[in-house]
Amino acid sequence: MIIVTGGAGFIGSCLVKTLNNLGEENILIVDNLGNDEKWKNCRKLRFRKIILIKEFNELINKNAFKEKIQVIFHLGANSSTTEKDADSLIKNNTEFTKKLIIFSINNNIKLIYASSASVYGAGDLGYDDSDEITHKLIPLNMYGFSKKLVDEWLIKNKLTNKVIGLRFFNVYGPNEYHKGEQQSIAKKGFDQIKKYGKMFLFKSYNENYKDGDFKRDFIYVKDAVEVMLFFWKNTKINGVFNVGTGQARSWNNLAKSIFNALELKPKIVYKEMPEEIRRHYQYFTEAKMDKLRKVGYKKPFFSLEEGIKDYVQNYLMKEDQYF
Repeated sequence: MIIVTGGAGFIGSCLVKTLNNLGEENILIVDNLGNDEKWKNCRKLRFRKIILIKEFNELINKNAFKEKIQVIFHLGANSSTTEKDADSLIKNNTEFTKKLIIFSINNNIKLIYASSASVYGAGDLGYDDSDEITHKLIPLNMYGFSKKLVDEWLIKNKLTNKVIGLRFFNVYGPNEYHKGEQQSIAKKGFDQIKKYGKMFLFKSYNENYKDGDFKRDFIYVKDAVEVMLFFWKNTKINGVFNVGTGQARSWNNLAKSIFNALELKPKIVYKEMPEEIRRHYQYFTEAKMDKLRKVGYKKPFFSLEEGIKDYVQNYLMKEDQYF
C-alpha cells in the first residue's frame, strides 16, 4: 500500500494521478476535504480510500495498519505562509511530521516528506541544502519556521540517512485551484489576463531590482512529482534536498510567458506592494541543485516557458482544467 497525506491537495493529487499512470492504485489518501473545491482534484484519481487526518493519526498511534506500507509521501500540511496560529503550525507541520518519521523508521517504511524553500528566509546564507547550515537559517514566516524545525530535528538526531525531506521552491501547475490566495502567481496572472487583459505585478522597493524583476525559482508540478518518484524508486538514497530548477527567473519573465502562451501582447501593470509584506519580501530565490544531481537525478526540468505553456494551453484553457 502507498500512503499519500495531502493526497487531495495540489502536489498530492498530481502525484496520485502519476502513480495511477504507472499502474499503482492501492493508494490510501489522507486529507481533510473541508468546504472548498479540493474534492474535485480526486475525481480522476484511482485509489483505495480517503481517510481524514484524525483517523490516520489514530491508526499511527495504534500501529493498526493491516497490510504492509511500502512508502509514505507526506505532503499534508498547513501551507499558508500568512498563518498566524503558531501553535497550530507546530502541531500539524512539525510535531506530526516528526511522529510520522519515527513511525516510518520503526516500521522500516520509506518516508518522503515535504519541507519548503521558505526555511531559507531572505536567502542571506544562500540556498544550499547542505546539513551544516540548516541551524543557521532564519525563516521569514511561521510556516517556514515550522518546516525548519523538522529539518533541524532530523539533522540533529542523525536521521537524515533514514528518510527524504524535499524543500520545494515555487511550485505551480494544475490542481492548485482550491488554494485561493495561496495559488501560484501563474494561476493568478492567467485569471487577471482573462478578466482585465493585463497582469499586475508588485513595484520594487529594493534599489537592486527594477519593478517586476525580482526573481524566483519556479518549478512545474510535474517536475516536483518526478523528483518524488525518483526517491521512491531509489530506496537507498536519503537526506534533505532542494526541489527547484536551479535557475531563477523574474516575475516579468513569468508574465510574458503567460501572455505568449495565450498568443497575446504583454501588458503588465505594476502596483504598490502591501506595506505589511515589504520588510519581509523575498527578492531572489534560486535552488542549489548540486546535491540532487550528485545522487543521480538526471532528468531535465521544464523551462519556465515550457511549463507555463503546458499549464496554460493544456489545462487552464481547457473546459476540464484538472490533471
